[in-house]
Amino acid sequence: MEDTPKHQGLRNQLVSKLREKGIRDEAVLKVITSVPRHLFMDPSLVNFAYEDNAYPIAADQTISQPYTVAYQSQLLEVGPSDKVLEIGTGSGYQTAILLGLTPLVYTIERQQLLYKKTQRLFSKLGLRPKKHLFGDGYLGFQAEAPYDRIIVTAGAPEVPKKLLNQLKIGGKMIIPIGDKEQLMTRFTKTSSTSFDKETFGRFRFVPLLQHKN
Repeated sequence: MEDTPKHQGLRNQLVSKLREKGIRDEAVLKVITSVPRHLFMDPSLVNFAYEDNAYPIAADQTISQPYTVAYQSQLLEVGPSDKVLEIGTGSGYQTAILLGLTPLVYTIERQQLLYKKTQRLFSKLGLRPKKHLFGDGYLGFQAEAPYDRIIVTAGAPEVPKKLLNQLKIGGKMIIPIGDKEQLMTRFTKTSSTSFDKETFGRFRFVPLLQHKN
């Protein structure tokens, strides 16, 4: 499937909607304008790709609403040299947005079906995260820690301590916390043992799943 001028026009309209909803980070908006969301969606749903809604993908997961992707990305405050760990590759759309902000993206997916699907898609689209891992997001990726930024794209009932430990001092983590409904939360690491915590309203995410032995 191609990325046509029509798709570009629809993305421009989507970005206008995101501005109206309060997204102000120009770097984030620029990347959303350039990333073809329809290529990350099920072929039966591509006509809805530039609606501001979440849609189902494989393995009972969803591609997040564009507003949610933009909002989390804005809260993350990614700089071009920041090392970012993404928990929950999913469709790969959020990964593509992050790669438009920094080349230093590490992403983890625990659903093997999605992992293999996004691996093929990244290759096809020429997207090259530093690491694309199949594994348990609760564990993070210690081998490349510490990270400047960590983003969790699924709802966690509690904060995974291993992720907090993998943040640099001064680093930020965005995570939706809660069961059926989540409170968008940002932790900023102020010392090796202390964090500032901010909250930013309620959202609904699929649950963050752990590997079971």
